[in-house]
Amino acid sequence: MTTSMHEGLGLDQIPELAAQLRVDSIRASTSAGSGHPTSSLSAADLLATLMSRHLRYDWDAPDAPGNDHLVFSKGHASPLLYSVYKAAGVVSDQELMEGYRRFGQRLEGHPTPVLPWVDVATGSLGQGLPDGVGIALAGKHLEQAPYRVWVLTGDSELAEGSMWEAFATAAHYGLTNLVTIVDVNRLGQRGETALGRDMDTYAARVEAFGARAVIIDGHDIAQIDDALAQADGELDRPLVILARTVKGKGIPGIEDELDWHGKPIPEDKAEETIASLGGERSLQVRGPKPPQIDTADRTPRGTVQLPAFERGEEVATRKAYGPALTALADVDPRVVALDGEVSNSTGVADFVEAHPERFFEMFIAEQQMVAAATGLSTRGYIAYASTFAAFLTRAADFLRMAPVSRADLRLIGSHAGVEIGADGPSQMGLEDLAMIAATQGSTVLYPSDATSTAALVAQMAELSGVSYLRTTRGGYPVLYGPEEEFPVGGSKTLRSSPHDAVTLIGAGVTLHEALAAADELAEDGVQARVIDAYSVKPIDGEGIRAAVAETGGRLVVAEDHHAEGGLGAAVLAALAAEPITDLHLRHLAVNGVPGSGTTEELLDWAGIDAAHIARAARAALEG
Repeated sequence: MTTSMHEGLGLDQIPELAAQLRVDSIRASTSAGSGHPTSSLSAADLLATLMSRHLRYDWDAPDAPGNDHLVFSKGHASPLLYSVYKAAGVVSDQELMEGYRRFGQRLEGHPTPVLPWVDVATGSLGQGLPDGVGIALAGKHLEQAPYRVWVLTGDSELAEGSMWEAFATAAHYGLTNLVTIVDVNRLGQRGETALGRDMDTYAARVEAFGARAVIIDGHDIAQIDDALAQADGELDRPLVILARTVKGKGIPGIEDELDWHGKPIPEDKAEETIASLGGERSLQVRGPKPPQIDTADRTPRGTVQLPAFERGEEVATRKAYGPALTALADVDPRVVALDGEVSNSTGVADFVEAHPERFFEMFIAEQQMVAAATGLSTRGYIAYASTFAAFLTRAADFLRMAPVSRADLRLIGSHAGVEIGADGPSQMGLEDLAMIAATQGSTVLYPSDATSTAALVAQMAELSGVSYLRTTRGGYPVLYGPEEEFPVGGSKTLRSSPHDAVTLIGAGVTLHEALAAADELAEDGVQARVIDAYSVKPIDGEGIRAAVAETGGRLVVAEDHHAEGGLGAAVLAALAAEPITDLHLRHLAVNGVPGSGTTEELLDWAGIDAAHIARAARAALEG
């Protein structure tokens, strides 16, 4: 057993390191009783060569600005990654053997940023490479930094559409600092992959998406080294290394065989294999140091001057988003924007004109858009990503993984609900509030006018986790003056009197309908309290409970969203925290599949317009 630290290795020494990575991958997964050793062994030669000769990384300073980035898109190969960390001397053998896949330990089944050397959580296949695109965008286009992004992917992963979104985006933005290493080991979880080892077809597809494909034997150290060294040259396209490998390489009777995916090697077989690989080792290796670079000062300068709007003028909330984001970016160089090829509709076009160098068009690739925002956030950028609310649902898995990555994402969904009118149901976001609200640690905001929209856009810059702001297509009267504040978790009461008999709660378009309903009720001598629930999560539970209690338990909640998981669900949860006796609740929401029509026709069809809100209020008064 060797314990000396090596600063890089000669080609003849790499097989010894690769053998250690194989042995440790087997030991860790067998000790844990679970894991993916065979998926790790196929890539051991690739990682041994990369970490010892090409990965420019200061292992003692994982936040060093010149460090390369290593993203394990095939996150199930975590035994290999953690074995690399042991070889780098940052994880002990004891932690590898006693901490892998154990409760409360940091060597989780799939890597997460609880480890300082991990940028993004992986394991949900198809995400590591798109996230890596975001990191590479930051390096090439924002920082002009020399660091490289190395992404290890599996061949099964290439069935995911998000991978091809990533290849296309990398080519479009000329990300020559991004190197993708594809472990083509032929076998997926239940059998052979769609292409097996058809390397020519893989190469043709990669080239068709604008990258440079290089086919190698993934167990030939010289070929691996030559391919990785191309990253040091003058690339004209992103580099994709297609490495032909053998799953379970080094385990007699198991390598290249079916039915060993995700299974630890039995103890007796593990001992035999470890012996055949030369036994346990404790070689410590570190590759080249990263370049020393000066980081640009990204300290905000000055005070944000948000756009002001006249009370009563009709402004679509989506049209307030762009000017507000532009004002924020004017003083904060960390602010960047992404959009799904609808910037002239989402309202971000103002930002594009003012700060084109900080805007990234993701085209119709919502998964890549959210992933790029995730990657940018790892580099300290405050990324806002916008598209139609309906289309954010395509990126649901990327949103689900954001809390696992400890990522701060700021999402803007426009054209929400039946309010959009004639475009019809394919364009109507009716599930978005529920989707984001169910995301761990998220914030959900739904302003009703331009002033509150601008204020909340600015506040999102300070929020951690996933935050979402829902905007409306149509123009509606500005309700608030520039002096108003909109704290997250708060609400606004627009109508109130000591004689209020019912509370009406709305957000977005339904707030304006609630105000009209209150006018209608007033004509009948019924006073209604009207609350703007602009913060859906967290909801203003205290304020809502107080209002409902003061109006005799009579309440109408109206929302341009399905009944499940939106504003009504948030209000109900708030009321359940301190139940109100004799509650008379009417919840108006969109049920059924809408069609095309005018805004007025569709709000009436859904039963969420002023007339239906007033009718529901009368029903609540009757008990």
